[in-house]
Amino acid sequence: MRTSDDGMKRECVPERSWALIMMQGFLAIGAIIGGGALIIDPSGDLVKMPDSLLEHSPFGSFLIPGIILLLVLGVMPMIIAISLLRRTHWEIGEKLNLYSNQYWGWTFSLYTGFALIIWIMIQVYWIQHVSVIHLVYFAWGVGIQIVTLLPDVQRRYQADCSSA
Repeated sequence: MRTSDDGMKRECVPERSWALIMMQGFLAIGAIIGGGALIIDPSGDLVKMPDSLLEHSPFGSFLIPGIILLLVLGVMPMIIAISLLRRTHWEIGEKLNLYSNQYWGWTFSLYTGFALIIWIMIQVYWIQHVSVIHLVYFAWGVGIQIVTLLPDVQRRYQADCSSA
C-alpha cells in the first residue's frame, strides 16, 4: 500500500510500459547484432563498413567501438528491458539510481537514452558525415527519453511499487 497525494491509501499495483520495454529491447537486439559483427570482424567488412570511417577516430579498427556498442547499447538495454518487465532487484543498479523515488530500471532507461544520443553525436563527429541511420537512432534515443519521462510511465515505475 502507498499513500496518494490526497492522503488515501491505495494498493500498489505494478504496471509495465510495453512501449518502453520494446524500445529498449529492439535497441538491444540491433546493438548486440551490430556490436557482435564488429567484434567478430574488426575490419568492418562483415557489415560493409569502410576503413575510411575510422580516419578521424582514435581507433585503428572497429573492435573497441564494437565492444562499446555491444555492452553499452546492447547488453545494458537488454538488462533494462528485462528489469522493466520483471522488476528485478539489482543492488548496483539501485546504488547508481539518481532518482531514489523511481525504480532503478526506469532511471537506467534515461541513462540509455543519453548514451544512445551521445554515441550518435560522437559517431557523427568522428566520421564527419550524417546519414539517415544516424537520424533514426538519434530520434530513437530522444524517443526513449520522452517515453521514460511520460507521467504515466513514471507512475508505473515508482520505487514503492518495484518489489510488488
